[in-house]
Amino acid sequence: MLFTIASFIVALSILIAVHEFGHFWVARRLGVKVLRFSIGFGKALLRWRRHPDGTEYVIAMIPLGGYVKMLDEREEEVPEELLGQSFNRQALWKRSAIVAAGPVFNLLFAIFVYWAIFMVGDTGLKPVVGTVEPSTIAAEAGFQPGDELLTIGARPTPSWERAVFAFTVEALNGKDLEVRVREEGGQERGRLMSGKALGELTEVPDLLERIGLTAKRPTIPPVIAEIVSGESAERAGLRVDDRIVTADGAPIGSWQDWVALVRERPGQEILMDVERKGRLLTSVAIIPSVREIDGEQIGRIGAGVYIADDLMADYLVDVRYGPLEAMGQAVGKTAEMSGLMLRVMGRMLIGEASVHNLSGPITIAEVAGRTASYGFDSFVKFLAIVSISLGVLNLLPIPVLDGGHLMFFFIEWVKGSPLSEHAQLQGQKVGLLLLGGLMMLAFYVDFSRLLG
Repeated sequence: MLFTIASFIVALSILIAVHEFGHFWVARRLGVKVLRFSIGFGKALLRWRRHPDGTEYVIAMIPLGGYVKMLDEREEEVPEELLGQSFNRQALWKRSAIVAAGPVFNLLFAIFVYWAIFMVGDTGLKPVVGTVEPSTIAAEAGFQPGDELLTIGARPTPSWERAVFAFTVEALNGKDLEVRVREEGGQERGRLMSGKALGELTEVPDLLERIGLTAKRPTIPPVIAEIVSGESAERAGLRVDDRIVTADGAPIGSWQDWVALVRERPGQEILMDVERKGRLLTSVAIIPSVREIDGEQIGRIGAGVYIADDLMADYLVDVRYGPLEAMGQAVGKTAEMSGLMLRVMGRMLIGEASVHNLSGPITIAEVAGRTASYGFDSFVKFLAIVSISLGVLNLLPIPVLDGGHLMFFFIEWVKGSPLSEHAQLQGQKVGLLLLGGLMMLAFYVDFSRLLG
């Protein structure tokens, strides 16, 4: 829990700093005086002032936002000699540039992260089909285990992650989709998937599973590498390096098969044949202990699996580009992610997609902790996705957000004068209601996930 909270705070602080730095940097470049640059709200934990510009830099106690306070006659009296540096006195294009800079910097941050990842190398699963579930869209299209996904529509799929993203985007189009594959024998073929069936898959999470495809992964041998003291495995006399051969007369071909069997038999005796140092021990009895997860009782024996260091070597691919190509890929990835988020939000508004596509602070914190535990690469990918979300969300024309201010500026440009303060105040109230409603909905979705 502490690790998850710390990861969430680190992620949030980085992305808020990027966003606010965009406002700060552009304001300074356009001659607007910045009074305060704050990461977080509430009581200041750290405070310092940089001379000669006089900007106060603050790190505050509540790390759930930040702000850049600029000189502005609408907020306080401004000395006559500083009127030229006041935000409200700037030309419309300058004010628009300053407001847009925050979300734009979030998008630029994502581009930079993807550019670095694509240059260094992005390791992922090879886009090879492991299983095809019967009576699914994939089965009807003729997919076979061992098919290597080459392109989905017009999108190359060098890794399974790219394939997931391509299917997600194409499913929203609702059109018939051709997927080029290379069969195990080396022959290339096209698999045609029904657009109508794809269009009915409005839930973005677990899209590939619902299509009926899973990635090819190595078979993990059912060999024990660890015995937990006091658990069922120790009581049954199992030892490190034991290999489970059969269970209740059925052959056990992989560790996954063994785990599935154990989970299904809480408190029930299982008779095993076990291979130990070349000898076969028959009818070894074990009774899995009972453990409850999400209201369901499952079996557990307290044993860990042996995984060879090179087990995944033949199943991974390293996607890498040169500096210029990597930049093109990074810009394209960021643009596609932004477009996907807008399309999903649009579908939610008209009822064609579930609100369960939303993620609130609890889910974001959980994912922050999980990706941080996977490693640096996973964590920065997570940062890039959330940074795109912040950029896109802040550009929506909702008063209180940056996009709402840009909407007011657009109206000012059209009518030749600013909106009245009363009209802007009413707009801010509507914006707060909309934003509050969205946050409540996101929290509701988060708690729904937690409660199953």
